[in-house]
Amino acid sequence: MTITIGAVFTEHIVAGKLHDLRLEGKPVRYPKGPAAVDALTAIPSGELVEILASHIAELAAQESAPIDAIGVAVPGIVRHGVVEDSPNLHQLKGMHLADELARVLAGKGITAPVHVGNDADAIAAGVAATRGHLERLTRVWTIGKGIGYGRWPYVEGVWEGGHITVTLDPKERYCGCGGVGHLEGIMGYRAMRLRFLDMEPEEVFDLARKGDVRCREFVDLWHRALAAATASFIHLAGPGRFYFTGRNVGFLELPLLRSHLEAMVRMSPLLSYSLEVLPQDDEIALIGAGVGAHRALAQ
Repeated sequence: MTITIGAVFTEHIVAGKLHDLRLEGKPVRYPKGPAAVDALTAIPSGELVEILASHIAELAAQESAPIDAIGVAVPGIVRHGVVEDSPNLHQLKGMHLADELARVLAGKGITAPVHVGNDADAIAAGVAATRGHLERLTRVWTIGKGIGYGRWPYVEGVWEGGHITVTLDPKERYCGCGGVGHLEGIMGYRAMRLRFLDMEPEEVFDLARKGDVRCREFVDLWHRALAAATASFIHLAGPGRFYFTGRNVGFLELPLLRSHLEAMVRMSPLLSYSLEVLPQDDEIALIGAGVGAHRALAQ
């Protein structure tokens, strides 16, 4: 039996034990209650690592056998254990997270190898694993403070789909990375707060449902942007199943998204795509982080 620990940074930190890639026991979480969107942004990177290491140590202490591997998923560009950039957790930029976490864990008597990957990729891996589709292309959009794009099987690349350009309007400057015209600059929670300084995103979508013209126009733009990004990946990698999840997936109107996508993808070989909404679930992300660590262990 392979014992791994999966951990995920999003708006909160969560970690759990996996026995042969199945969650065992109750995950541990920081903060313990419902997390605010910016709960982690003000915490220094070293302190975040200490919090995560303490959770991993707590879980490892529950096992009589040694931990085989540790998988960690974080937002941003992650390659070879280094967080090269993370627009929504700026303090992690440039951090050699795998090495730093391994060093802190060694001080706690834990020497298992640490694998670090992108959080959206972890969700894609978790969806594929829980549905028995590890041999199939699985793509996931995560909708939260930022917008993540994950895919399984993992292939080398940046895959920052939330920063794909979906508009040429030079006024679209709301993306957290500073880029113009990005998907996240329209759909991201932070970006929507900047755009609508007089109301929260939840109010925008509520008023749109009640017929407010300004809000309804934005909600249509929000869905057209997601359709444009999805259409781009269909045209690049082919059709298949796309999943949508995350803290704010409740904003998504699947029929509206589908209607925009139908206008953007017209070539008959590309029409066999499907769309599915998944509720936000830490367990899927934890399993996906474990899948990434398990794969790295086998290489």
